[in-house]
Amino acid sequence: MSPDGPRPEAPRPAATRRARPIRLGPRSVGALALVSAVGVVAFGWPLIASGDSGLSAHAQDAPWLFAALLPLLLAVVVATIADVGLDAKAIAMLGVLAAAGAALRPLGAGTAGIEPMFFLMVLSGRVLGPGFGFVLGAVSMFASALLTGGVGPWMPFQMLSMGWVCMGAGLLPGADGSPGPRLRPGRGGPIRGRRELWLLAAYGAVSSVLYGTVMNLQGWPYLGGLATGVSFVPGDPVGENLGRFVAYCLATSLGWDLPRAVVTVLLSLALGPAVLKALRRATRRAAFEAQVTFEEPKA
Repeated sequence: MSPDGPRPEAPRPAATRRARPIRLGPRSVGALALVSAVGVVAFGWPLIASGDSGLSAHAQDAPWLFAALLPLLLAVVVATIADVGLDAKAIAMLGVLAAAGAALRPLGAGTAGIEPMFFLMVLSGRVLGPGFGFVLGAVSMFASALLTGGVGPWMPFQMLSMGWVCMGAGLLPGADGSPGPRLRPGRGGPIRGRRELWLLAAYGAVSSVLYGTVMNLQGWPYLGGLATGVSFVPGDPVGENLGRFVAYCLATSLGWDLPRAVVTVLLSLALGPAVLKALRRATRRAAFEAQVTFEEPKA
């Protein structure tokens, strides 16, 4: 070992390094599974609640969900640091991308579903991996809510939903893989070029519609005054309520979800090559998983 202690491995030339997604270790998988389980319960519990459960009394429980979500997000970050040793560079990149996503969201202001931040979230999750992507999606929605004044009972649900969107992008096949025993995306070899762009565009379209559908589930059970065919009926069988929910989505939000999907596809195809190249270049230069080596002292 050198007299000054461990020395970092000499960096390879940028041309020979690959942009590697931040890998998922066992701690990261456990933290993500816990956060996702909490999210599924928060969204879906009214469907299995009994008719006398007093749903209206729980309509304003979002602050409690938000209070539970923040330490769970922190747990994902800490678990990822423990697994792969993220440093200040990764945290700085998280901040930059979250700020960019928050700045993009007001450009459409949600008008007719025009939300340009979706394509950036999908591409970032693709390059940086599912764990990093989940935290990025949640933090971006939190920052954009503060920026636009969109703080309300829907905010923690938006954070969860966008986190799932970014995490799913990181789990798509054909991402950059790296050797090691940990769970990692991209085991089957990388997908690049037009195939990757169309893959991301298709995923962006599907996730844009699913995002709106999941967010509908957050508020639909508590809405009153709806027509019988689309209203939630506490205590009814899950299948019947889901049928009414589908009818509700078709009648209300599809006009926003489809334009969001179209905008995401168009931006992914038009700007995807440049954004992916920039993200991968930044990831290579950051070298998040650079190894530390020990050298024998010279005689």
